[in-house]
Amino acid sequence: MSEVAHRLFALVPAAGSGSRAGQCQPKQYVPIAGRPLLAHTLEALAAVPELTRVAVVLAPEDTRFEQAVPGFEGWVWRTGGATRAASVAAGLQGLRAQGALDADWVLVHDAARCLLRPQWVRALLSACRDDAVGGLLAQPIADTLKLQQEGACEQVERTVSRERMWAAQTPQMFRLGLLEDALAKAGEGVTDEASAVERLGHAPRLVRAALENFKVTLPEDFALAEALLKARKS
Repeated sequence: MSEVAHRLFALVPAAGSGSRAGQCQPKQYVPIAGRPLLAHTLEALAAVPELTRVAVVLAPEDTRFEQAVPGFEGWVWRTGGATRAASVAAGLQGLRAQGALDADWVLVHDAARCLLRPQWVRALLSACRDDAVGGLLAQPIADTLKLQQEGACEQVERTVSRERMWAAQTPQMFRLGLLEDALAKAGEGVTDEASAVERLGHAPRLVRAALENFKVTLPEDFALAEALLKARKS
């Protein structure tokens, strides 16, 4: 298969409960700017014409998706696990079942990064499509970093140098075969795909994105995301 024939799939793990969000429902279904959070995320991915298909991995008991995102034209699999890594691995199995190959690219994106812009995804594609490993959107850290004392109640142990430090974002883009192997060997404790790939000795490419591509996690994040989405529309 030639390089140009390698397909690009987006994979969105959305099986989590969002316990840190302080909401009475999974955070991917919390309304933001008039629509469920997940609907904004999938709309951004749908606007990237280079993507062959978008796939969503839900919890087996999820009954909300079709009502929350009517008319979604991608794949939906209710095979999510207890961890992000388990849900991504299940999604990769789903892609395999649909005929995806080792050399096809998979862009894993957090459902809760609902402020994603299509141009950021296209910048990642441009930077990584010819890369031997792949890469991820990320943002250089500007804040001073403090390490908390072990066992202490929010007390500083020391200041950590921010030199060469980046905050990882998503999408994270890797070949299907490499990502499968990396996740299988790393186990379910990894919090992102790049760290699993790093454990195999690879160095993913950092592609600078915007601070706006933050992950809606804490209760105060919802108001910020809503304000930003409304500002875009106006």
